[in-house]
Amino acid sequence: MTLIGETSAPPPSGDLIKDGTDASFMADVVEASKTTPVIVDFWATWCGPCRQLGPSIEKAVLAAKGKVKLVKIDIDKNPQFAGQLRVQSIPAVFAFVGGRPVDGFMGALPDSQVKQFVDRMAGQAPADATDELLAMAKESLDLGDLGGAAQAYAQVLQADPENIKAIGGLAKVYLQGGDADQAAEIAAMAPADAKDPDLESVRAALALADEAPSETAAFEARLAQDPDDHEARFEIAKALAGVGRWDAAADHLLIIIEKDRAWNDEAARKQLLTVFEAAGPASDVARQGRRRLSSILFS
Repeated sequence: MTLIGETSAPPPSGDLIKDGTDASFMADVVEASKTTPVIVDFWATWCGPCRQLGPSIEKAVLAAKGKVKLVKIDIDKNPQFAGQLRVQSIPAVFAFVGGRPVDGFMGALPDSQVKQFVDRMAGQAPADATDELLAMAKESLDLGDLGGAAQAYAQVLQADPENIKAIGGLAKVYLQGGDADQAAEIAAMAPADAKDPDLESVRAALALADEAPSETAAFEARLAQDPDDHEARFEIAKALAGVGRWDAAADHLLIIIEKDRAWNDEAARKQLLTVFEAAGPASDVARQGRRRLSSILFS
């Protein structure tokens, strides 16, 4: 599958490891670390321990699969930020999170200690940046800006491939864009027991689409002749729900419940709850439908 900001496979090494300069430092390190932790390795060509550390830290960064990035800076060619960070000997390693240096070490370390350092930083994605991206994505989704929402959700997933809110949100983007297969593939990235409103909404919508009849002409003819043909009305409701017409589906189901709430082992009420879940618990369909359902059940 193809995603904005690939989520199904680790980013290529070129995205994770790059040679930096003083000119690119703000973009490659400071700004980039607001989304994903960035490790900066200050080195020089004449430095023996640097040549020993380099492959070790690169291997550990690649093993982290996108949860941390590495920027390598030759201090002979780019002395500005090394000076600002008061680098007095090399190799010197700094970890940036949220735009600020938060940890580091000097000198070559054994592979095991390098891996521990990288793994520790890989778990330090700035929560405020992630939350900000998720909020931005949700706002874009609510406004119908599917491209903007997809980009923001994909950024979160690049730093944290198991983020349930981003998985649910991105699946909803694809579902609203009319790509149910892609939505299902994204939703499947989350554990079966994962709980998130967007994820549950997508799963419910996909389930409704799977069981929707493809042709309703016969049921519509039956219902026109007999408004109490609950089976025909139920099948029409399933078809409407299958294409996302939640309000119309809910209307038909509520009519069945009002006339015979126990029909077919309360199939209409059970289907209605799935429609509410697919529409979203905060949607007008769910809020108004629950009020109407309560009025029917307790009248």
